[in-house]
Parts: sequence; structure tokens; C-alpha cells
Amino acid sequence: MTWFDKKKEQEREPKEKREELKISDELWMKCKSCNEIIYRKVIERNLQVCPKCNYHFPIPARRRIECVADPGSFLEYDAYLTSADPLEFKDSRRYPQRIKESQESTGLKDAVLSGEAKIKGQPVMLGIFDFDFMGGSLGSVVGEKITRLIERAIEKRVGVVIFCASGGARMQEGILSLMQMAKTSAALARLNEARIPYIAVLTDPTTGGVSASVAMLGDVIIAEPKALIGFAGARVIMDTIRVELPEGFQRAEFLLQHGMIDLIVERKDLRQTLASLLDMLDGQKR
Repeated sequence: MTWFDKKKEQEREPKEKREELKISDELWMKCKSCNEIIYRKVIERNLQVCPKCNYHFPIPARRRIECVADPGSFLEYDAYLTSADPLEFKDSRRYPQRIKESQESTGLKDAVLSGEAKIKGQPVMLGIFDFDFMGGSLGSVVGEKITRLIERAIEKRVGVVIFCASGGARMQEGILSLMQMAKTSAALARLNEARIPYIAVLTDPTTGGVSASVAMLGDVIIAEPKALIGFAGARVIMDTIRVELPEGFQRAEFLLQHGMIDLIVERKDLRQTLASLLDMLDGQKR
């Protein structure tokens, strides 16, 4: 082989390695909980749940609808709403650019998908956070869509289910983001006064401003197994109170043990559980 051929082979090798790595990523997934390498199709058939340790992977909002709503029953609301840039915020990139990138990667206009659906025949107003859209952060559009969803539930006298998955308030909107905590909480208070049921489903992760508002105000609060749930991060808490935190702190199982949530339900059982709860709560609240 000539020197030129050798050089050509060396130039080709990195590309081949990249292609091999890409194929590997398409076929296999590493579980974040048990670190097992698992065939991707096995996890997909199992509703994005690890068959080894039962870790529930985060899933996109539209996939969540497929898991819980009756086929063809979902009607989306307020799909056109998108965030403005009132603060003209810029860090490494401008805020509108970050919004555009998330819209292109998720196919959503913002971090929550909302609409009406049926769950095993039970009508419901459904809101679903998508963590892939800027960490499921709570901004003005998210707060507005949730509030409108609740107002429609009051008007139609239909129960509400919100799936939470968030890193907290959206810093790019400053105080306008923090205001959404009060806005959505006030809407949920009106829902309660109207004696209409609200079920919160906390998925991994549910933190920050969402955990301090929408997530913890349900008539019934459900969590998926091993979901991370809390306000501040564990390291921030440790640095603040100077105390070693107990094992499993801020995981769903720890919160259930200490009375912070009501149920832990596996993804495969969520549809039936939600339908039963909506039926039961609707009868009790009326």
C-alpha cells in the first residue's frame, strides 16, 4: 500500500467509527438507573421502561398521549401560542433562537401540550409537559396554556390530568415566569371551588417552580417509579442546611413513605388508574 493509500485509509477511519457509533446508539440504550445496555426496541415495546430495574425513561408529550388516551380522542388546544422575548434575554444564545431550536427538535410550540381527550371513555382535560423543550421550563406560554385548560375544564365540568416533567421556572422570562406559579395555582383553586377533580402525575424529573405549584396541588398526586421530585437540588439543600441527606431523598418512593404523594403507579397501569380515579373523584366532588 502506498503512502497515499495509507493516508486515505486514516482519513476514512474516523468517519467509519462515527457511523459505527451512530448505528450502535440507534440499536442500544444505556439505562440511567442500573447502567445496563439494553436493546432499544425492547425498551420501546415496554413503554420506555427498563426491563432490568423498572426505571421509567422520560418520554415526549405525544408519546405520553399514546400511552394514556383513547386512540384518536385527543384534541389539542392553543397550539399556536409561542413565547415572546419581553426581556430581550441573551446568554450564549438569544432566547428566540433557543425557542426555535426546541420547536424544531420537538415539533411543539412550547413546553406543554394541552387539550381534551378520553381515558377509557372518561372525558378529561389533559396537559403534558415535555422535558425536551427547554427542560420543560415554566414560562408565560406554559402558564397560559395550563390556565386556559383549567378554565375549559370548569366550563365543561370535566376533570383535569396534568403530567409534570420540568426543571423549574424559565429564567429567560424572569418575573413573568415566576408569576405563572401563582397564576396556575389560582386557576386550580377555582377548579377546586367548582368541585372538579384534578390529578397530578409527577414524572422524572419534576422540580423547581412546577413542583412548587401545579405538581403538588392535585386531589390525588401520582408519581412514576423512581421519579426525581423536589424544589431545590440535593446539593443546594446540603450546602444550605449542612446536613447529610437520607438515601433516596427526593425520589418518588421516599416521598410516598413521607406522605408527600399518594400513589406510585407504573406506566403500564397509568391508563386504568387514571380512568378509575376520574370516575371516583367526579362522583365524590359532585
